[in-house]
Amino acid sequence: MATVAESSVKVAEDVSHVSPPPGSVATTSLPLVFFDIQFIGSFPFQRLFFYEFPHPSSYFYQNTLPSLKTSLSLTLQRFFPYAGNLVFPPPPEIPYILYMDGDSLSFLVNESAADFTHLVGDHARHFQEFQALLPKLPPAVPSGGKQKTPLMAVQVTLFPNQGISIGISFFHVAGDGRTLAHFIKTWASLQRSQVPDFTRFDEPLPDFDSRGLIEDPLGLTAIFMNRKWNFDDLSNNPIDKLQVTYNIKKSQVEFLKDLVKKGCKEDNEPEPTIRISTFVVTCAYMWVCLIKLQGTSADDSDEISYFFFAVDCRRHLKLPATYFGNCTIARTVAAKRSELVGEDGFVVAAKAIGKEVVELEKGPLEGTGPDMSKTRHPPIMVVSSPQFRLYEVDFGWGRPRKTEVASLGSLVFLSLFSIAESREEEEEEEEEEEGGVEFGLALAPHELDCFNAILDSGFLKLL
Repeated sequence: MATVAESSVKVAEDVSHVSPPPGSVATTSLPLVFFDIQFIGSFPFQRLFFYEFPHPSSYFYQNTLPSLKTSLSLTLQRFFPYAGNLVFPPPPEIPYILYMDGDSLSFLVNESAADFTHLVGDHARHFQEFQALLPKLPPAVPSGGKQKTPLMAVQVTLFPNQGISIGISFFHVAGDGRTLAHFIKTWASLQRSQVPDFTRFDEPLPDFDSRGLIEDPLGLTAIFMNRKWNFDDLSNNPIDKLQVTYNIKKSQVEFLKDLVKKGCKEDNEPEPTIRISTFVVTCAYMWVCLIKLQGTSADDSDEISYFFFAVDCRRHLKLPATYFGNCTIARTVAAKRSELVGEDGFVVAAKAIGKEVVELEKGPLEGTGPDMSKTRHPPIMVVSSPQFRLYEVDFGWGRPRKTEVASLGSLVFLSLFSIAESREEEEEEEEEEEGGVEFGLALAPHELDCFNAILDSGFLKLL
């Protein structure tokens, strides 16, 4: 049975395929480095951008859609791996990304009668309402004794006289969040400026030459390659969850920082050993709230809770910011659940994250992963980053009304939340300053009221 969200969407155009301009990219094979290999077998990552677009369907099809395809084609000329395939040769050979002239990504165009204002709100919206706006990645296909998996698909959904959404589904093995942000900003810039080619284009181009400079002294390639791959799991399953957004204002961020500074002073702990940043204090706050949502009993009071965040290693490895691919590694922070739900739980969480951030200066690849075999609760992880500045992605229709990580509800063994810069405060902030942030969560219906109560009982009064 179709959901309400699915029934409100109609196919406006048969699935098309967008390639780089013919003959503009030679056949190219990109070897995977261990940063990429760690994501083999992971679920597809999904990102949605919503824009106000007060124009009728006829205007969209005549004026907007053709240029969207053209600008995407030009973007793929530089970001060609997204039009290519992940190739799995017989073991023990390592998979690689292959682009051949004529390769393309799937491009879908739909129309929706759904309420655009509802979808771009911060209130609870069902997981399936977003899934109706996202493309499904084509399945893997056998090819000459190998298996080829498309890496990206795009769906544009028109809400006539209301707005447009651009949904992207892609496999993380092709690139991290910074690479995706670079891609989408380049596409938007080309669309906005209507530049016919790259000869008069100022956006920095992706770097492919530095891939060979990445070494693997810790043998992480072998570790990640030994993981089992289940290709049947490379799709999102329908999940009964609600997506909701929470905002923490700049004034509240400063209040959280002051609490941590006060806690450090009371414990005679020198501040240089702890990074007290917007990222640290806001993630600490969400970590504590999600631990309280999970609940803690006497049986697990000594259980350790784990918090994960991704670290961009480009600067540490002296790679350019435009490096194409994955260059992140997950770092782990641990604390007793009983301490996190205690009176000083927020300060405990912030100190733990802040110390880990300082330790990163010694090398983000040092250390081993934790033993989580005895934990009874899912670890918690933050995805995305305010540094991506995704509310700056302007296709010529203005800044996004909303952007969402739409795949938050895809996992049951990991509790995910996303982080981004606050759209409301971004216009008032200088680019180098830290403002407020917004968090995206996917919660089960029975969890929503409970989580809201936890936030409302806290010292930030977020709601």
